[in-house]
Amino acid sequence: MKKNVVLAVVLISIVVFILYLEEPRTAVQRVSPVVNKAGIPAPELQGIAGYINTENITLKDLVGKKVVLVDIWTYSCINCQRTLPYLTAWYDRYKDKGFEIIGVHSPEFAFERKVENVQRAVDKFGIKYPVVLDNDHQTWRAFRNNYWPRKYLIDIDGYIVHDHIGEGGYEETERRIQEALAERSARLGLAEVMPSELSSVNATMVDAGRIGTPEIYLGYGFTRGNFGNPEGLPAEQEVVYSLPKEFDHNRVYLEGKWFVDGDHVRLVGDKGKVVLKFAARNANIVASGKSLLSVKLDGVQKKNVSVSTDDLYSVVMEDDYATRTVELAVSGSGFALYTFTFG
Repeated sequence: MKKNVVLAVVLISIVVFILYLEEPRTAVQRVSPVVNKAGIPAPELQGIAGYINTENITLKDLVGKKVVLVDIWTYSCINCQRTLPYLTAWYDRYKDKGFEIIGVHSPEFAFERKVENVQRAVDKFGIKYPVVLDNDHQTWRAFRNNYWPRKYLIDIDGYIVHDHIGEGGYEETERRIQEALAERSARLGLAEVMPSELSSVNATMVDAGRIGTPEIYLGYGFTRGNFGNPEGLPAEQEVVYSLPKEFDHNRVYLEGKWFVDGDHVRLVGDKGKVVLKFAARNANIVASGKSLLSVKLDGVQKKNVSVSTDDLYSVVMEDDYATRTVELAVSGSGFALYTFTFG
């Protein structure tokens, strides 16, 4: 009896071992053993729905050849947009030294799944490196990511050697890129000389500590509670909102008839208003629908903003950080408001 049990255990172990050998790997395979290598193996790109600036690209084909920066982003995210000048500068500077960037576009909103919308953003921001569409967030999950934007630096052996969340950290990231490229040159016996200085990038700097209003989401599925009208955001309903005489800080107020969708509110009819009292220097909205916005700041007419495509729009751009009240008078049917973001 015991011999039969032992034999069964041995047979099961052999089967499990064979299945383990045949199981497809999700991590990038290294070209040669590396002793005491720092970092963890990078997962492969997964579930890619489309390609921009490339016909096809995989990490496994780059291991042993290039240093890769994977940038997880989405085009209507202001935080992502503010990192793009650094990414494009690094690509221009190091692409001929064995450096590649892969922009993994993982959408936040449904309209960001459309390849034509992403292509328009790639053209707008002058992105020349490959961009892949991670529409179902399979690569996002493979990297165990929870943030926009996020950067993973992968060395010549396929290991993640640097990981940065959000904006900032540009000097450190570029130094790590230089170090990884120097290692690549040494491994391949090349005579590449890395510049000692860092890239000079003309980009907007934000003092996050002086922004007193969080990113505000509209829509019943995305809201974080920063909504002022007492009717709230009831799911899949049309609601007639009216403006109060006083406005609380960091709460969005609506006027007119609006339909409450999962990730946005949509104006029903052709007239409506949006009011927000916020603390920051700049304010942006993610919006869609062909409409004209008349923008007042603290009761003073400032400008008009034309909404024509699914995108991020700047509605307030001032020189100093302060508490302000912005009013958007909307003309035109189909206007949809997703978020307010700040800088």
